[in-house]
Amino acid sequence: MPSAVPHRSGAASHDARRPAANPWKVDLRGLGRRAGSLQELERTVPAPAGWRVELIGVPAGAGIALRLRLESVMEGVLVTGELDVPVEGSCARCLEPIEDTLHLALQELYAYAGSTTEETSEEDEVRRVDGDYLDLEGLVRDTIVLSLPLAPVCTEDCAGLCVDCGQRLDDLPADHAHEVVDARWAGLVDRFASSPGTPGDAPTPEEN
Repeated sequence: MPSAVPHRSGAASHDARRPAANPWKVDLRGLGRRAGSLQELERTVPAPAGWRVELIGVPAGAGIALRLRLESVMEGVLVTGELDVPVEGSCARCLEPIEDTLHLALQELYAYAGSTTEETSEEDEVRRVDGDYLDLEGLVRDTIVLSLPLAPVCTEDCAGLCVDCGQRLDDLPADHAHEVVDARWAGLVDRFASSPGTPGDAPTPEEN
């Protein structure tokens, strides 16, 4: 896991100024636009529903821990830092439940309105400062969802499920096996299994 963002003495906390209605929004009025100004943000925000791929995702309402640094630059606000993200899902091999915490790094520039970056970029190419605020939700969502494994596993050496009985192979003995009979010969197997003797057996006295 990358090292945590170091505390900067004198840096103001945004927690007291975040809009109560949307914990993902950050108030930039204390940062200003002087290049080189820094502020740090540390908070835990509940995850919205739907941040997942097929087999794994962030439970709705789970707390996502943010440790971020906001730096004023000429073109906007540079956001860097780390996320601690709880995830839940199922193993792609054996379907056992999975619980884990992802430790992710992020870095993104939010462009000021009217900046060269904003004016020369397509709508979906750059994130933008919205007045005195920036919205972290889209950045955090994209960072998390793009980091989720498409085929998560409970352990790297998970053996999966037995194709015959469906039980988890790691829970079965090493010599676990199933007798496989070709369906074309199944009738003959049943016939010989139910006959009083097998071909080649010596006849009993009654048979002579």
